[in-house]
Amino acid sequence: MQYISTRDREQQFSASQAIAKGLAEDGGLLTPVYLPKLPRRALEELKDMSYQQRAVYVMKLFLDEFSVKELTDFANAAYGPEKFDTPAVAPVRALDGNTYCLELWHGPTCAFKDMALQMLPHLLTASLRKQEEEKTVCILVATSGDTGKAALEGFKDVDRTKILVFYPKDGVSAVQALQMQTQQGGNVGVCAVHGNFDDAQTGVKILFSDEKLRGDLAERGYFLSSANSINWGRILPQLVYYISAYCDLLNQGKIQMGEKVNYCVPTGNFGNILACWYAGQMGLPVGKLICASNSNNVLTDFLRTGIYDRNRPFHTTMSPSMDILVSSNLERLLFALSGQDDQAVAGYMKQLNETGKYTVSEAIQARLREDFYGGFCDEATTSQTIAQVWKDYGYLIDPHTAVAYHVMEGYRKATGDDRTTVFVSTASPFKFCDSVLHSLGVDQVEEGLGALDQLEKVSGRPAPVPLASLRDKAVRFTESVDKGQMMDVVLEMLR
Repeated sequence: MQYISTRDREQQFSASQAIAKGLAEDGGLLTPVYLPKLPRRALEELKDMSYQQRAVYVMKLFLDEFSVKELTDFANAAYGPEKFDTPAVAPVRALDGNTYCLELWHGPTCAFKDMALQMLPHLLTASLRKQEEEKTVCILVATSGDTGKAALEGFKDVDRTKILVFYPKDGVSAVQALQMQTQQGGNVGVCAVHGNFDDAQTGVKILFSDEKLRGDLAERGYFLSSANSINWGRILPQLVYYISAYCDLLNQGKIQMGEKVNYCVPTGNFGNILACWYAGQMGLPVGKLICASNSNNVLTDFLRTGIYDRNRPFHTTMSPSMDILVSSNLERLLFALSGQDDQAVAGYMKQLNETGKYTVSEAIQARLREDFYGGFCDEATTSQTIAQVWKDYGYLIDPHTAVAYHVMEGYRKATGDDRTTVFVSTASPFKFCDSVLHSLGVDQVEEGLGALDQLEKVSGRPAPVPLASLRDKAVRFTESVDKGQMMDVVLEMLR
């Protein structure tokens, strides 16, 4: 399987090269030349497998350089009981007869990013060995909250790697910030950026495209790679849990083989929902993909009009992982829907960079309408939804999950589509104690980790162990810089 740049199809790489590079030199995203189809009886076979076995089966379709033994070792290490608090890894929970929640927060950082970032370090280090790379890789990460901690946890003390995470100083929850600031490991760095997530993400992209920086780091024995979802090694493991969820519904007798299922995904950088679309293209019976946004509803408008326009106010919300106006992984979808028209995609991205907007072709718009539905949820409604789901089902959800639930219900009312639907829960509610407590009617919320204790009492639920353990950890990282100083931080870490 070869991988190509979304902006230049002539650039071709092996899987290990694509994972090691993270991003093409032209700024394009590396994507497989084709999407393999699931074999005819694949779902019959997969439904009787463990999550780890399903991961090996799916990833092997894309990673012909990797042996089954390698991938099995990786999957067992990434998704074993010492990392995830349930054997199901990504369990599906029933709310009612046709509504199910896919819980993706049972890993070491209590967010869905663990599903990919526990696997990526294994894929990356193996890729470097296959490429006989002698330099040390430095992973640069921009995060809106969850990716940073998950990447830090996945890469801590991994041989021949360093990792540096940038996050918006006032754009993550208190628990998310503390998770990063207390991170252990001799090869890790964390720095806040004055600005929003788009500022941090743009800054990282600039660093990747800076030829002088690459040259300076090469002389020091380093090269840059990414753990953001721009890296194919992040996207691939995410395909697995959609296929796994379908198999679990089959095993529970909730659906019949071949029955289509809708999926509602709270969406920021578009990687999570893109993985589901890819799974559908491979043969998973996917109905409608419901793209749920918060007040930063650039994707909602795009799916409805075909016009992507980031020229709008940026909102800091209680669902910070979705506080994004430049959804990087959308580029991969445009590449696929345009028939891999790299020049068209390069043109769209040039327009986005220069004017902040672009309009896709009528053909792409038609495909978008066929496959996707876009909706959004404002702050007040997010809070109301947390309270309503708790009242109706005794089920505690975080703000991102609440956005998904509300948009799912809005889609059902607007279309009358009562097909079985899985909405995706991307984080533990205990990562967003303040917002959840306020939503449940608590006026006086304690500061810091006091809110964690408070939510335990109000909900009668214990906080996940990785979050509860923050009480005993010391803060290590307090630096904050302007976005123009990010290169200095990199050079200082890698001096």
